[in-house]
Amino acid sequence: MTGKLAVVFGGSGFVGRNVVRELARRGWRVRVAVRRPHHAQFLRPMGAVGQIQLKQCNVRHRPSVADALVGADAVVNLVGILHQSGAQRFDTVQAAGAATVARAAAEAGVRTFVHMSAIGADPESDSDYARTKGEAERAVMEAIPSATIIRPSIIFGQEDEFFNRFASMAGLSPVLPLIGGGKTKFQPVYVDDVADAICEALVRPEAAGKIYEIGGPRVYTFRELMELMLSETGQRRILAPVPFPIASLMGMGGEIAGLAPFVEPPLTRDQVKLLKHDNVVGEGVGTLADLGVSPHTVESILPSYMVRYRRYGQFAELEA
Repeated sequence: MTGKLAVVFGGSGFVGRNVVRELARRGWRVRVAVRRPHHAQFLRPMGAVGQIQLKQCNVRHRPSVADALVGADAVVNLVGILHQSGAQRFDTVQAAGAATVARAAAEAGVRTFVHMSAIGADPESDSDYARTKGEAERAVMEAIPSATIIRPSIIFGQEDEFFNRFASMAGLSPVLPLIGGGKTKFQPVYVDDVADAICEALVRPEAAGKIYEIGGPRVYTFRELMELMLSETGQRRILAPVPFPIASLMGMGGEIAGLAPFVEPPLTRDQVKLLKHDNVVGEGVGTLADLGVSPHTVESILPSYMVRYRRYGQFAELEA
């Protein structure tokens, strides 16, 4: 595969930087299409000199997308948002953005295309996040029938927005909310395993046109994940069940707070809708095993980056 060019849209994000590093390690030339290349310079040392290029691109601006695709042998689309802010809207970024990338790639003659979606993606969902993820899948497959769809459960790792967020909250509050009682099920998948899966999907002929749902080796409830996080950080906090109707009101408050510049809402009403449904690998789809990837456990990775939330860091003594 050495020498072929993979264009990665959204390559400077949490998943993207791991995908870029793995592609470079496997010998690809990588062009990273991002809105702000000056904020993505940290990607260049992940490959040999000249192996990783940065290209200014906005998926809401079709000419910049077409320009980024010149000479591409393969495309990986990782662009997505967890909440809406300013011009970054679910409809324009996740649905229309994915459609723009896929159609431009088809016009450029690219047939090797991997699109990262999410478990629960459904164009009929009442959640705007899940709905636009589903609309994006549909648009990608219409433009490039040979595309591969990757649907992960929640992704964890050094810079994740799940364990890190709740560990930070635990450092500020004696109480952590359990939305819906904390019964929602998740199947967390390690970010390096996601990167491996995406890279494998690019080179395996049998992956063309298929959907893969990827999760780790174990299913946890939300409460179990919070207990695991608190155990690793050595914090004692009250886990307070919050019924969905009250959580929706909290989400509304979070959205209002999120209107302020540079403020990320702690919770939105759309996220509450997502928490009403389990986020685990379903039946009738491909899995990590089908892509030849052996998943890491949460327990084997979490201690490596939760240590910074302990009172005395790596010198803290945790209770048995």
